[in-house]
Amino acid sequence: MNDDPHTPDHPTDLGIRLERTNELLERMLAEVAKTPSTHAIFVDAGYVHAAAGLLVAGTEDRRSFDLDAEGLIEAFIDKARTIFADSRLLRVYWYDGARRRIHTSEQQAIAELPDVKVRLGNLNANNQQKGVDSLIRSDLESLARHRAISDAALVGGDEDLVPAVEAAQGYGARVHLWGIEAAEGRNQAEPLLWEVDSTRTFDLDFCRPYVTRRPVTTYESEGEPPPSRDEVRLLGAQIAATWLGERGSEALAELLPGHPYLPGPVDQDLLVEAERRMGRSLRGHAVLRRSLRDGFWQQLQSRL
Repeated sequence: MNDDPHTPDHPTDLGIRLERTNELLERMLAEVAKTPSTHAIFVDAGYVHAAAGLLVAGTEDRRSFDLDAEGLIEAFIDKARTIFADSRLLRVYWYDGARRRIHTSEQQAIAELPDVKVRLGNLNANNQQKGVDSLIRSDLESLARHRAISDAALVGGDEDLVPAVEAAQGYGARVHLWGIEAAEGRNQAEPLLWEVDSTRTFDLDFCRPYVTRRPVTTYESEGEPPPSRDEVRLLGAQIAATWLGERGSEALAELLPGHPYLPGPVDQDLLVEAERRMGRSLRGHAVLRRSLRDGFWQQLQSRL
């Protein structure tokens, strides 16, 4: 054994170094204890509209019901305040899609809410969101990496969110998956459920106050005769002209290989827009709906 007190392995020198290390750790722990925990809420608006709409209104079509986004966001904030009792809210991130990433009036209203940030992906010709999952991953990973959050409440269900969860957890954040009760089966991917730190499901009673089905007036209820097939075909052409002007030739190229069939989301949008312009429902009028599609396709093909 070396008895020289000036050599590095002497017990006295080792004890001094251990004491200094302990003092440093104590100071670090004291600083950590003084730093409040922070949480954020990440909401996939597409998932919320589809799941809540189907549960409460029986449809995923966003044009068939109204969602009180402000009320729902406040409910999420209140729930987080209860769950993360010793934590402060950083903000709510609301992820949605929009044509050319230009805010709709509804999205503008949401963006103006306090403690809410709207992040937009794109919408393709079939009204499918593109780029939303990557936005969620980017935000989750960045906030966790910079220790801006200790807990993340993620409202969504897509399996593509798994890398976002893994990235945040890799930096020490805990990720809690929130979902909406499925009308039947499941509306959240199993790999996502396996990966998160905890799960929570909001039931029908929770969602009902924030979803309102829009009334639809039928011709039968008003005692009015339905329009002619030519009138509906012309309307389909008018809607197609608007559709093409908004989406452009690339969207048309995506649509053409499926002729004479329209993708489900496009067909649904066509029907809802026609009903909106007429102020009446075409549900139950199969012949008129075919005329509507015929007019839509004729207009698109005339632009080739």
